[in-house]
Amino acid sequence: MKKIMLSLLALAMIFGAASCSKKAKKGGKTWIVATDTAFRPFEYTNEKNQFVGIDVDLLAAVAEDQGFAYDLQSLGWDGAVAAVQVGQADGLIAGATIKKERIDSGWIFSDGYYNATQTFVVAKDSSIEKFEDLKGKTVAVKNGTAGMDFANKLKDKYGYKVTVFEDSPTMYQDVVLGNSDACVEDTPIIASNIKEAKLPLKIPAEMESEGAPYGFAIMNAKNQELLDMFNKGLANIRANGTYQKILDKYLK
Repeated sequence: MKKIMLSLLALAMIFGAASCSKKAKKGGKTWIVATDTAFRPFEYTNEKNQFVGIDVDLLAAVAEDQGFAYDLQSLGWDGAVAAVQVGQADGLIAGATIKKERIDSGWIFSDGYYNATQTFVVAKDSSIEKFEDLKGKTVAVKNGTAGMDFANKLKDKYGYKVTVFEDSPTMYQDVVLGNSDACVEDTPIIASNIKEAKLPLKIPAEMESEGAPYGFAIMNAKNQELLDMFNKGLANIRANGTYQKILDKYLK
């Protein structure tokens, strides 16, 4: 399975679904940064086939502030994580929640750049309104995410089973088709998708987590320079108002 994953990853790196970059000066270093493919409004492809989103603009602003060059590779969540783990990419920006389990397994995070909650989501015509209504139901999650952790934490208490998907669009579709009764997603992500993609889904009140911050991540200490630049640039764009302008562009 690991060999298959790495083979697919290699193809993705060559034929990547989308990428954007700031070129290095002659002889300078270009940092490879991996990201997801469909995580609106943080990273996604717009109607002009341009790769856009909060993470995309945030990285561009930080790089501009700190004067470093980068190549942003859109690989999907699992592919992006694998690329950084095996050293084919230097860093990851993909709405990655800062959590202890990841830190314990070798992720090295930046300062948090956005606080997000995770929420249960159901079909538009669903009668599910509270956790107790999930008994005997099926809940879809995306592999390796905070949403999956949230669902697994509650499944024994509320008596539902969990089914795992590799990407958000497929997970959403499983609920739309009625194969799963609910899914769990980061609240700003699903709210944006329901609005922009007109998904026939809804967010029940009071079925969300307490929330945690997203962070930029490296998985090799030799890339600490990149992490340090990200933190310094993030602090600067917060101070000069660029950060808030980026959030307002996608969330207002």
